[in-house]
Order: sequence, then structure tokens, then C-alpha cells
Amino acid sequence: MKAGRLVALLLTLQTERGATAARLAEALDVSVRTIYRDVTALQGAGVPLWTEPGPTGGIRLLDGWRTRLDGLTADEAASLFAGTAPAVLDGLGLGTVAVAAQAKVLATLPPELRDRAGRLRERFHLDAPTWFAGPDEVPHLHAVADAVWEQRRLDVGYRRGEEVARRVLDPLGLVLKAGVWYAAMRADGGRVLTYRVSRITDVAATGEVFERPGDFDLADWWAASQAAFDAAMQPLSVRVRLSPRGAARLAHAVGTLTARRALDGGGPPDDEGWTEARIDLESVHIAVSQLTFLGAEVEVLEPVEVRGGLAAVGAAMAARNG
Repeated sequence: MKAGRLVALLLTLQTERGATAARLAEALDVSVRTIYRDVTALQGAGVPLWTEPGPTGGIRLLDGWRTRLDGLTADEAASLFAGTAPAVLDGLGLGTVAVAAQAKVLATLPPELRDRAGRLRERFHLDAPTWFAGPDEVPHLHAVADAVWEQRRLDVGYRRGEEVARRVLDPLGLVLKAGVWYAAMRADGGRVLTYRVSRITDVAATGEVFERPGDFDLADWWAASQAAFDAAMQPLSVRVRLSPRGAARLAHAVGTLTARRALDGGGPPDDEGWTEARIDLESVHIAVSQLTFLGAEVEVLEPVEVRGGLAAVGAAMAARNG
């Protein structure tokens, strides 16, 4: 891509003063003719490039001139304008910082790269919240984010049900999941727990600074935490047979992720086209309620409580509507 190549050429010239066109062509895996075209494009964009003939000559940048985009490719520069929801940045106290950073990057980009960044902002936008749900009220998000940055221990009020408990916690990181903010915070004893930021009633700095554990990786911790949460929330394994139509509609009954896991781990279709699978669900009552959506396109093999519950629903529907 030409935009990325221009940035690569510019950065190469900053480190290799007086590089020949042949040397640059080899480094960037293009022809010498392309190098000369790119040099002309950079000159047209206002970059002070000049050529020096002779055995010790080459293509040079004006002494003392440097781009402020060291190490930043065209796509990386453009990604800064991908449209992260302003509410997300504002909640972290980074809204003004992001605007300033974008302005500085735009000021340093040659026109071609600046246009590319603008086109990306016009064509892509990230909207973090999920559908059909209002945003969480997170008045203390900024304070928690500051404490994460500064490694400051917090005295936190946290609401569970009708009760508010007080805890002294070390905030290690923040995660935005489907429009909901969660904080990874270390409690006494070193255990890292998940706290929903909207349930924090108040925070106060303790005046203490904590040492961040060197082996803590937020992304790895979140993945493990989610896996454990899913296992705890779906302890009931239901073995079923699904017709082709039932398999196609399973995601509408139990959710996309649960359906994908069940179908990916299922067996091949039998002679009738039906597939056997195991579905992880929350309880017998919920399993009966969800699988009723599939009607006659599902047969429950086990547990017997779910099979009996589905049969009772079917009999009641037949009696009511016969």
C-alpha cells in the first residue's frame, strides 16, 4: 500500500542518511523507479528531501529535520481515528487527551496519509454498548481509572443487593464488556476479583501506593475469569437430538455462544439428519423454558427432569390448543 510505503521510506531515510535509491529499493522491496516516484511524492507533501550525486551521494533529508511519527505506519496512524465511542474515552478522563493526540498526528501527516486517516474516521465507528440496554451509570469510573494508572489503593463502597460493603482494594485494570465496565481489583490475600463499576457507591484514596504484580496480565485474567463465570452459570448439561431446523434455530433459543459450543462439539447427523449435542444451561427450569422455543425440532435425551418438563409443556399446549 502506497501510504504505508511512504511512511516506511521516510523513517528509513531518518536512520540511513544518504542512502542510494538502489539501497532503498532493496530495503522496501520495490523498484528504483518506484523509489524516485515516492521521493517526488514526499517532496510534494513538503518533506525536505534532496539528492546528491556521486559515489558518496544518495537521497537525503535536510539535516536536523525529523518526522514526529517514528515507528508509526500509515495504518497505525489511521487507526487512531477509528471512531472509539467518545463516552468511553470521556469516562476514563481521556476525551480531551484523545482529541489533542489526533490533532498532533494529523499535523504531522503528509496530505495523502492525512486523507486516509480522515476516510477511516468517516467509514468506521466503534459503538461499545449492546442493543436494548441503557448505559450503566458509572460516576466513579474516572476515579478508578486514575487509581489504576497511579497504582493507588482505594477504600471502596460496593453494593450487593440491598447491602453496601466496604473494602480496601488494589485496582489493577478496567475492562469494557458489551457497554458494561468491570474492574479487576486485588483484595486482601492477593486474590483478584471482578467488580462491576456501576455498583461502586463511593471511592476514597487511602494514601497508599501498591506494587502491581509483575505476572498479572489483564487480558489473560479476563479470559480465565469469563471461562470460570460461564462454567458457574451453566452447570447443567442437557443432551439433545436436534433436527436440521432445530440446529439452525438453536441460537435463537439459548444464545449464539452457547449454541455454537453445543453444535461444534456435537456429532455427525444421523440417517434422519438429526444431530446429537450437549447444551450447557443454567437450570432445569430455564432449560425447559428455552428449549420449548424449538417445539418438535428437539428431543431431550437427558436429564429426565428436562425431558419430562418439555413433555408436560407439550401436553399442556396440546390440551389448550387442541
